[in-house]
Amino acid sequence: MNKFLLLLILSCAFLSCKEDIKSTSKVIAIQPLSEFPFYLTDTIRKSIEDYYHFNTVVYEVVEMPNTSYINIKTPRYRADSLLRFLRNIKPDSINYIIGLTIKDISTTKYGTNGEIKPPTFKYKDWGVFGLAFCPGVSCVVSNFRIKHPNQVIYIDRIKKITLHELGHNLGLHHCDNKNCFMTDAAESISTIDQVELNLCENCKSTIEKK
Repeated sequence: MNKFLLLLILSCAFLSCKEDIKSTSKVIAIQPLSEFPFYLTDTIRKSIEDYYHFNTVVYEVVEMPNTSYINIKTPRYRADSLLRFLRNIKPDSINYIIGLTIKDISTTKYGTNGEIKPPTFKYKDWGVFGLAFCPGVSCVVSNFRIKHPNQVIYIDRIKKITLHELGHNLGLHHCDNKNCFMTDAAESISTIDQVELNLCENCKSTIEKK
């Protein structure tokens, strides 16, 4: 066989393989909102890469959308509105996008019957640590309710919440295993402090099958 032709065939095969790898690797965009600190953004980026092995890209900081602002109990931003905002600004080349904010965020909490969980005044606008479409392409995390004087505990919390919300994007629901970071926080930050920075085997298996 002509040497030039052989090199051409090998080059095409190599490029084809590179394209396959590129097209199957997941990319997540990290979108800091308003005044979210850079050092925390970088910590979150590293935790996503280390745990999920996603490729990451960090966007420039943008302002919180005014359309998400509410003031029912206290000044807050609706997390569900932020999810739609993030989904709309996500480029097609990105698989998932996570918003990071220092502002208090909230959503409406519903019961199993589809109605607002009683008492309505409490759960109509319920403050949360984070929220995600499940499954979906966008999630949001706030550090407003998770601060702690111990920096190690604080960083551990935001890592777990970030990986938890991304788990929802990947199709994971709340897990009954209390050592899995996909367990329901059950309205308490202490739940997050007690879980491990790890998925249980069942949750790992669910992701691997996707």
